[in-house]
Formats: sequence, C-alpha cells, structure tokens
Amino acid sequence: MTKLLVVDDDPHIRELMKIFLSKEGFSIVEATDGEEALSVLETEKIDLIILDIMMPNMDGWAFCQEVRTYYSDSLPVLMVTAKGETAQKVKGFDLGADDYLVKPFAPAELMARVRALLKRYKISVSNQIEIGDVLIDRSTLKVNFGNRDLSLPLKEFELLFKLAVHPKKIFSREQLIEDIWGFDYDGDERTVDVHIKRLRQRLLIEEAPFKITTVRGLGYRLEVDI
Repeated sequence: MTKLLVVDDDPHIRELMKIFLSKEGFSIVEATDGEEALSVLETEKIDLIILDIMMPNMDGWAFCQEVRTYYSDSLPVLMVTAKGETAQKVKGFDLGADDYLVKPFAPAELMARVRALLKRYKISVSNQIEIGDVLIDRSTLKVNFGNRDLSLPLKEFELLFKLAVHPKKIFSREQLIEDIWGFDYDGDERTVDVHIKRLRQRLLIEEAPFKITTVRGLGYRLEVDI
C-alpha cells in the first residue's frame, strides 16, 4: 500500500486529510512538524509527503530543504499552505517541492494532485511497476515474470524498485545508500556494489527485459531492453 506522510501542526487538518486519503486506499503517517517528520523518514518507507509550511520547531521550508539534501529527489513533496502568493510558490519550488496546494482546498483537488505526483514518479497505489511483461511488486517484494515469481531480499528489492521508478536515471552510490540504508549509515558504500552484483545475477538467470548498468565514475541506472 502506498504510504503518505502528512506533516501539519493542525490536528484537524491532519485528521481531514487522513479521512480523505484513507478512503482512496492510502496508508497515512502523521507528523506535527519538520523535526518529527525527519524522524519518521528514518524508520518508515514513505512514497509521498504532504507538507504544511507554517509549523513550529522546523517549518516546511527547512524540512523540504533537509529532504532534498539528505534524501533523493525521487520523493515527491506536495506543499499545502494558506499562502497563495507567487513568491511563496517560487520559494517552495526552489527548495524542491513538486507541487503546491492552497488552503482551503477541495478533497477532489487534493486527490488529483496526489495521484498526479505519484503517476509522475511512477509509483502506483498498489506499489507496482510494470516493465514489459515483468511486474515489480513492492507489497510482496517479488518480481513476477509471467508464470513465475522471483523473491528478493529486502535491500536488493529496494535497489531494483528505486532504479525502476526512474529508468535511465543515474543514481550515485551515495544517493542509493542514503535512500535505502539511511543517511546515518556508517558502513562501506561498496555494499551497494555487492547488492547490485547479486541482483544482476538473479535478473540474468530470469532473462529480464531490463538490466542494471554501471556508469563509470557516476553510479548505476536501469536500462530497459524493450
């Protein structure tokens, strides 16, 4: 199930969003400010962030900047605020927000923007990605090749899913470490190479219509053969 993080210091707004979004099949995690939201990101796999701007402790601006600094740009951020001035929107986009929604808003508009962002990032409600006749299913950690399933260890699956969300996009080892192992990971970054090697071997055996290529000096990307 697609998991959304709602960050707002107003409990009534959070409750309303939870009601609207839960009815559409989304799993909701709540945070009251940017600091709490950062803690959530350390322990939860979040697919999209709905972010208020004016909050205590750490506001939406600072939180958005932290997300883009320590996490990947593949995590969608929808800013929600009462401020609708152009300058506020521009600042949000400059800090890495993907879309902007002004309060008060209709539930239908919220849902439309959430779904548009998820579609843009190729994350479906069921957390599935289709490439040719192959289905990558995040809910089961399996890759389906028509009449057979390939079960993957968690880190290998998350690596594949991450690359498959943005085919042809190059991800550095540092980005992959931060997004999958966490920005506080203090182990050897070569662990990415080890997991990629194992993943390649599994996909080669299954004759997948895509492959993970190394871009020397930069990182890895998923190449689709179809």
